[in-house]
Amino acid sequence: MEAWRISLWILSLSLILNGANADPAQDKRALLEFLTIMRPTRSLNWNESSSVCRTWTGVTCNQDGSRIVAVRLPGVGLNGQIPPNTISRLSALRVLSLRSNRISGHFPADFSELKDLAFLYLQYNTFSGPLPLDFSVWKNLTSVNLSNNGFNGTIPDSLSRLNRIMSLNLANNSLSGDIPDLGGLSTLQHIDLSNNDLNGPIPNWLRRFPSSSSQGTGVIPPGDVDHFRPPRDETRRKPKTRFFGLTETVFLLIVIAISIVVIAVLAFVFTVCYVRRKLRRGGGGMVSDNSNKMQKKGGMSPEKFVSRMEDANNRLSFFEGCNYSFDLEDLLRASAEVLGKGTFGTTYKAVLEDATSVAVKRLKDVAAGKRDFEQQMEIIGGIKHENVVELKAYYFSKDEKLMVYDYFSHGSVASLLHGNRGENRIPLDWETRMSIAIGAAKGIARIHKENNGKLVHGNIKSSNIFLNSERYGCVSDLGLTAVMSALAPPISRQAGYRAPEVTDTRKSSQLSDVYSFGVVLLELLTGKSPIHTTAGDEIIHLVRWVHSVVREEWTAEVFDIELLRYANIEEEMVEMLQIAMSCVVKVPDQRPKMSDLVRLMQNVGNRRASLEPKPKSENGGASETSTPNLNFRFNNLESYAMKSNGRFVQNVDVIVLQKKHREFRIDEKSERSDLHGAEELEETGFRIGIHTDEDDERDETDMSHDFRLLQRPICPLLRNLQRRHKRLLFFSVVGSSRRCSQHISRRRH
Repeated sequence: MEAWRISLWILSLSLILNGANADPAQDKRALLEFLTIMRPTRSLNWNESSSVCRTWTGVTCNQDGSRIVAVRLPGVGLNGQIPPNTISRLSALRVLSLRSNRISGHFPADFSELKDLAFLYLQYNTFSGPLPLDFSVWKNLTSVNLSNNGFNGTIPDSLSRLNRIMSLNLANNSLSGDIPDLGGLSTLQHIDLSNNDLNGPIPNWLRRFPSSSSQGTGVIPPGDVDHFRPPRDETRRKPKTRFFGLTETVFLLIVIAISIVVIAVLAFVFTVCYVRRKLRRGGGGMVSDNSNKMQKKGGMSPEKFVSRMEDANNRLSFFEGCNYSFDLEDLLRASAEVLGKGTFGTTYKAVLEDATSVAVKRLKDVAAGKRDFEQQMEIIGGIKHENVVELKAYYFSKDEKLMVYDYFSHGSVASLLHGNRGENRIPLDWETRMSIAIGAAKGIARIHKENNGKLVHGNIKSSNIFLNSERYGCVSDLGLTAVMSALAPPISRQAGYRAPEVTDTRKSSQLSDVYSFGVVLLELLTGKSPIHTTAGDEIIHLVRWVHSVVREEWTAEVFDIELLRYANIEEEMVEMLQIAMSCVVKVPDQRPKMSDLVRLMQNVGNRRASLEPKPKSENGGASETSTPNLNFRFNNLESYAMKSNGRFVQNVDVIVLQKKHREFRIDEKSERSDLHGAEELEETGFRIGIHTDEDDERDETDMSHDFRLLQRPICPLLRNLQRRHKRLLFFSVVGSSRRCSQHISRRRH
């Protein structure tokens, strides 16, 4: 009996889980029935076998994918009356946009079943008949646009009970009667009732709205409503004007006839001259085989090109799987906020009328033609990766080139690092910076695999890296150098990211991407911009500055002061600094590949996870207030960039402690005798642990040497140690807030 209950419980659980992961079957069926009857002229990727929540154009589901909450199908060529019992079955629907189609008939009565409806857009159709009497069934209505239809009758009084309404547009219909009292709607911000047959005085409450022209974009201006009725077919008789004894009509006909003759003669002369010139040059063929050219270049097929041109010029091109469905008109009407101005254009946050937010990049200096531009967009839009910002749509015309992305509310890495340095600033912690670096590296590595391993980002910088929902780095603006005009290396912040070998932005390489990524890593580690100005107006180049600090002093000033509050991260910071320095070497071939960088940085993060301190037992162990163990290690380094008198320390494992704005250094004169063995020196709060394979294996006693804390280079001492201990295996400098000490155990190769 017990086994039967367990089996039943498992079966029920599996059914629940399967139901949670499945498409909303009833909603899907309702939309397929709607599509079958309405027959849009624009092809939609709706079918029974595909996922409604993931791939259907214009459809958005809730977070768990159990219900459809938005349907946006503007301008897709829907025809006829909305079939009953289709859209109305989407009981969780919040957004419905069917504007700019050819939908006819009365307002669907069964829309009253859509209790959660908040945004309703049916403008620019051919609806007729009265408006619904009871708008109060939609208590969540926020925005309603029924303009440019044929609705008649009166404006319902029930609109006054919409306590959440913010925008109401009933312009360009045939509505009549008085304007209802909507003065109690405190949330109402925009209203347009223009170009109807309304009568009576304008209510006082309506006068609080700004005046505008009666073109369907504003409210009725103050004054008599009769002034804003549609123009009547009435004309005033005027005395006929005569020209040279002829009536006005006859005179105009003569002028038009003469103009036509003159234009025809000029066109004939121009054509004859053009043909003769072509014949003299021996150029008889003027028709080019565009389809062959397209196929030779490996781009868009002629069929796809022609179908797109026939579909509509000047239309946004959406990628497969994108569930956005809006057009250029939506973007032009959307409220826009400038997010940033970069090398290739300006990026805006566009908030559409249904409250959807997207990022729109308006490109400048595009050199590519339409075909080449579309080919590059197809490559970019084909990249689907969690660490690459997905291109949702693009637009190309002679005057405008646009790219549409998802909007990232967390902002860019540049804004998070440099945007707000005031008291209310929320600093980026170390884990977030690591996540940004690893995520961005994964994204760039994925980009470098595209197009047979030849795709280049070309514009990597912190303002083009965003935080996704998991707070990992996400790379944007990839592949644009291929369609842009050549840009000279700018004297600006962007110059700080550019590899020294790049003189033409169109000739960026994957190795120059690695350089730019290294600069971003330095930015995350130091908190400084790639090119910044000191208080004395001195221009500092970040890469050069870090090189000089590492070469000459190796102080903690390299790292962002905001990171000093976090314990036990020094080893990771130094390892990440090493990785960054390997990216920004001048010789491109000496830089690592992005795939190698991903592995190196993941190893840094994994090592930290494995070294996380375990909870202290009640019976022993260090107390919670004990001094943290600050340990830096460089293992088996070859020619590490710490030099003295131009010579590098070779083949030495060295750790240098850095704390805040101080550096612990050792003077070789502190040495009292031969460093072989366990000779004790004066204790000064600084200890170096040394272990060599010259020591007796039976001697398990740790050896340590203490040196005076002095401000002189450490390299002479290291060279001395290397001379005395030919097979030095381990060398460590460790410190804490009070004393610098470390227990060094025996190590063997």
